[in-house]
Amino acid sequence: MSKALLRYIRLSPTKARLVAREVQGMNAEVALASLEFTPNKAAKIISKVIASAVANGGYEPQSVVVKSCRVDAGPVLRRFMPRARGRATPIRKPTSHIYVEVAVASNKQKTKREGK
Repeated sequence: MSKALLRYIRLSPTKARLVAREVQGMNAEVALASLEFTPNKAAKIISKVIASAVANGGYEPQSVVVKSCRVDAGPVLRRFMPRARGRATPIRKPTSHIYVEVAVASNKQKTKREGK
């Protein structure tokens, strides 16, 4: 099992979790192919983290499964926008930490995923 962690990425965790849930349990090669055609900023970033996790273990993408793909909230950058009559409104710029684990696929996992 190998893992990769990308921290302080300027992306909302709630938006990234939508993409992360899609690839959990998938074969790494299939996950990378599906993320390539997903039109989200999060899809491009998560595919890079999955590719990094596969490379960290020295595996081939065909032989591993995305065991977990977790998106945690990072620190929020707080900015202010000037408004009328001398007021200011806050702007929140959230960041995320993306954590991916890949493991060698067993026969049970392959048949379970193909059945869906």
